[in-house]
Amino acid sequence: MELRQLEYFVAVAEERNFTRAAERVHISQSGVSAQIRQLERELGAELFDRSGRTATLTVAGKAALDHARAALAAANAVEQAVGEVAHLIKGRLVVGMVNGCTITPLFDALAAFHRAHPGVEISLLEDNSDVLAESVRAGSVDLALVGTASPTAPDGLAEMTIVSERLVAAVPPAHPLTELGRVTLADVAAYPIVCMPEGTGLRQAFDQACAARGCRPAIAFQATAADAIAALAGRGLGVGVLSESMVADYQDRLTSRVIDDAEQIARLALTWRDPYGPAVRAFLTHARRAFALPEQAAS
Repeated sequence: MELRQLEYFVAVAEERNFTRAAERVHISQSGVSAQIRQLERELGAELFDRSGRTATLTVAGKAALDHARAALAAANAVEQAVGEVAHLIKGRLVVGMVNGCTITPLFDALAAFHRAHPGVEISLLEDNSDVLAESVRAGSVDLALVGTASPTAPDGLAEMTIVSERLVAAVPPAHPLTELGRVTLADVAAYPIVCMPEGTGLRQAFDQACAARGCRPAIAFQATAADAIAALAGRGLGVGVLSESMVADYQDRLTSRVIDDAEQIARLALTWRDPYGPAVRAFLTHARRAFALPEQAAS
């Protein structure tokens, strides 16, 4: 049994597809299939049910998956430990970021990390916050920039808050909401809403705020990018719901009002599994500098 066989096994299990797994590990599909077959022969059991359109784990495959992940993590830890002694970090760092991310300090942190540790291969991917958090928990993503309405990190994860802000309503200058001295959720819910989709931290904060106040707004349009929400709201198609820093880029065409009784805070946070490896630790150091955050022990 070889580590590469376990790597291919985990890739197929997570991708549920031999072709996508092959692309992920950068070899041919036939190569992945051959190595998985060899592993199955050595173990004396089939690991995947190949009868359907997707590769699904058999009972034996499910029993093997956690152990395979643990073996790969242990092998990586050995390599990283030796690298630390030699003052050299190697390997791969997979970073996730929420869809539509325009937070340039994240890119500054990636650039600084790359300059300091050229031996680390960096991968960057986008998705919604819920998917990214689960990917970090599963180990397929090392750390991710996610949006959340929760004041604490999910179980098994640690995090560092980057932004913590109130929800705001964004409307064209002549909109009736601009005439109110105090804007509430009930005021906002009287109009169609333009906001981010479910699975994003901003939407989670808005939904929780509405539920707490008994509001049932009509969601007219959903978009993952703040630019799209601002464009739709600016054309009078609904009240845009954004955070304070998001709306700052659109002050030339939108008027914003803090939603006074929305107590839920929209947070943007870097999240990672605890315990974490030296690559994540090094990246967090660069992230704190890029985001101008105080030095602290990651936990």
